[in-house]
Amino acid sequence: MKGLQVFNDRAAGVDVGSESLHTSIAGEAPKVFGTMTADLYALRDHFVAHGVQTVAMEATGIYWLCVFEVLEAAGLEVVMVNGRHVQNVPGRKTDMADCQWLSTLHAHGLLRAGFVPAEDIRCLQDYMRLRTDHISMAAAHVQHMQKALDRMNIKIHEVISSLTGVSGLAMVRAIVGGERNAGVLLGLCDAQIRKTKAERMRAALQGSWREEHLFALSQALAGWEFYQAQIVQCDARIEQALRARSAHTDDADNSTGASGSDASPTALDNSANKKAAPGLKLGVKKKAVKPASQNAPRIEGLHPLVVALNGGRDASVLPGLTDYSILQLASEVGTDLSRWPTAKHFTAWLGLAPGAHQSGKRRGRQARQRNRAGRVFCTVARSLANSADKALGGFYRRIRARRGGLLANQALARKIATLYWNVMVKGLQFIEKGLANYEHKFAQTEQRLLRKLATKHNLMLIPNPHPA
Repeated sequence: MKGLQVFNDRAAGVDVGSESLHTSIAGEAPKVFGTMTADLYALRDHFVAHGVQTVAMEATGIYWLCVFEVLEAAGLEVVMVNGRHVQNVPGRKTDMADCQWLSTLHAHGLLRAGFVPAEDIRCLQDYMRLRTDHISMAAAHVQHMQKALDRMNIKIHEVISSLTGVSGLAMVRAIVGGERNAGVLLGLCDAQIRKTKAERMRAALQGSWREEHLFALSQALAGWEFYQAQIVQCDARIEQALRARSAHTDDADNSTGASGSDASPTALDNSANKKAAPGLKLGVKKKAVKPASQNAPRIEGLHPLVVALNGGRDASVLPGLTDYSILQLASEVGTDLSRWPTAKHFTAWLGLAPGAHQSGKRRGRQARQRNRAGRVFCTVARSLANSADKALGGFYRRIRARRGGLLANQALARKIATLYWNVMVKGLQFIEKGLANYEHKFAQTEQRLLRKLATKHNLMLIPNPHPA
């Protein structure tokens, strides 16, 4: 049998751990380094001295990040690989053997690089993920407030929609401050609540006022306010990162604008237009401003900053996508979606594509794990599930009737991700044609299939003269 071709005899492999790094160059004898900063620099110098140009590592927790940054700064090509793709042969599962196995596979060109965002996107990603953690922890303190109120049989959160709204926070702060009079607490509410829910609120404010539960309420409120302050600080850092990216983009545009070499985001040739996804058309259409999410960053002028981050591509033309969700996606997948050759590659990477597996005549389903970006698209899909005038809402309800809500949500998320890829890669603008147009086209498809089936069985369809 002909031997495998060696593409790079100086390819290295690193088995990453929390306390040690096992390295090998082209499958040679391994060498072990520590994980302190000085050890990472020694590893870098070792690779440079031996003429290494490309390094393969497994993405293990967060331990690989520091190694990646040091090697990337040294100009080495670092390939992050999925551990499932480099499973070792039985009987060789040691750290020493793993690094040799990685470097050998990499030297023969048998490893496929995973997606790692650019450095500035990784910076934005760290801020966004930290902010998401703060939101989750703040939500836990809201639950603690509700628990403390329930223990006192104070049912504020049963009458109003949000305990952290203007009226809810005003009453909770007053209760923590010592106020017990239901009339005074009701007076802190919004005028609409006083008009329509006054009696229910008075009844809800009758409770036991036990000291231990009031203490728990005060601590939960203090915890929630602490995380709100942390979120505000994260917003400031995110704004700083966005403005720095926008200024850098403006400088690059000014330097290349005179030569006219940069094409407009929507300046596509006819061949690209013909390959566009259905429902996407050229041109910019004015649209109503979507309401900001309760958890959205409080950044002035967020929309133009997000558009500038994406190189002038405005993905908010898609139903359900707000500036906040686009910012979340950009921090996870970057701004250059052409790294995925097609929309199918993109949706498969997100974990939204069907996991079909076939070997011979055997067919089965393979579970796909949705990553963070895939979960963002699922959240966007849930916001469109009950839309009364959107074509995508009609698509969700049609799939839900046949396959259930979970699969319908995943199918809609995949469709939105496909549209997002087309907008970001092809620079096209989505035009909403409405639910009526979607239902009309679907009815035409059903009628065409019925006519085809009738012709196959030598039958004839007769329209009902008195439709229901």
